This record gives sequence, structure tokens and C-alpha cells, in this order.
Amino acid sequence: MYLCVKMMHMDTRPLLLLTNDDGYNAPGLLALMEALKPIGDLLVVAPDGGRSGMSAAITVSQPLELRLVSESEGVTVYKSNGTPVDCVKLALGQLCKERAPDALFSGINHGTNASVAIHYSGTLGAVIEACLNRIPAAGFSLDDHDHQADFSPSLPYIQQIATRVLERGLPFGTCLNVNVPKCSALKGVRICRQTKGRWIEEFDQRKHPKGGNYYWLTGNFHNDEPESTDTDMTAMREGYISVVPSQIDMTAYDLIPVLNDWF
Repeated sequence: MYLCVKMMHMDTRPLLLLTNDDGYNAPGLLALMEALKPIGDLLVVAPDGGRSGMSAAITVSQPLELRLVSESEGVTVYKSNGTPVDCVKLALGQLCKERAPDALFSGINHGTNASVAIHYSGTLGAVIEACLNRIPAAGFSLDDHDHQADFSPSLPYIQQIATRVLERGLPFGTCLNVNVPKCSALKGVRICRQTKGRWIEEFDQRKHPKGGNYYWLTGNFHNDEPESTDTDMTAMREGYISVVPSQIDMTAYDLIPVLNDWF
């Protein structure tokens, strides 16, 4: 089953739900809004501050807030004290009762979400929440953590990818994980698979002035297949935007007959 919006047959402009995990005023989200304003009306619901690494976290221990930030022709912005997934849930449950969004786009994240980072990313957590609600969705990330990162080379490609999602749809339960290398002259888009790798975590231990220790999470990503040519990490290393089709069904189908032999 494909979830699809045929723009040429619509009487109104598509309604695009935007969010992120860097906060409602992050430069990456402002750049995403700039890229997508020409193709649809924007409803932005984003955290009131950074929520990186939140994955699919939801807030259950405190009340959620939803506050209007600004409203202009074709663009409405809200902020919330919740996680990216909270923002999607609030948007769908409170702001979109009469009309569901035609698509959700999350980002542009400050930092890559390639390979296994999809499992930790608040940017992609919001995308997966849209999948669960039958909304076509894509997450965008730039491999640059600098607050002043230059998003401009990626914007035409991001607009093109978003337009394709609207025009052609995505199968139910799937989404796109899009990662942009830090590169002034992008070579194009490459459809690829997720790199096999892992984060090797370390903790920077420090002494608390009031006694005891505290820890900062650090670490490095280890690429288990640096020579593979069909992965997202390789595409980015070679100057291409990587697009990885991802899915919410995590069943290991090949293991089912093996496990049946156990019993």
C-alpha cells in the first residue's frame, strides 16, 4: 500500500508537518523551512530546545506544553517542552484533527544520522512516528555539528526529495533517512543501504565540586565495512547525498525457521 499525495490533483497546497531534535529556532530547521515553503504550507512543531539522542522517547512523567511561536501566510510554528516524538503526537492529536499532514519532514539535523545512528536519533524518531501513523516521511541530516553550518548546497536536493515523496509516495511502514556530507560541491544523490558499524563509547570522568564523580559521554564511530561501495557512509565520503530506505518492521524473517527448530 502506497501513501501518496498527487500534487497536481489537489485543490489546496500540500500540508507539510516539520520537526527536528535541535529546537524550533535551530538553523537547520530554518533552512528546511526555506527549502520546503515553495512546495507546501508548513506546520512546524518542534522542541523548545535541543533533544538530540531522544530516539522514540515520549514524555509520561510531566505535562506537555504546546505554544504558538509565530503565524504567517503558509507557515505556522509551535514549540513544545517535549521530545520530537511528543511534537509529532501533539501535532497529529491537537492541531491536525480536521486535516492530516500530507507528509512529515524532520531536520535538517546538525550532525550525521547515517548507519546505526538512526536508532538513537530524535530526528529519525519523529520520522518513524509518522510512519506508524501512515504519513510519508523523511529525515534530513548534515554531517556538520557547527551552529553556523552551511546548509545551502543541500537545499535544492532536499526540495527535490520532498517533492518526490509527495508525488510518488512511500510504502506503508517505510521512510527515508537522508544524510548530506559536509561538501560545498555535492555530486548528487545515491540510493544505498545502511552501513554496518557501531559506536565505541567512552566516558570522560570528572570530579564534582560537591563530591563524587560525573561523566560526559564521548566516543567514536567504527565502520565495520569501510571498503563497501553501496553504503551510506561511502556515498557521503565520495561527496554524494545518501538516501537509505528504512522500515519500522524489525522482524528478522530469516531467523524464524531457525528458531522454529529450537522447539
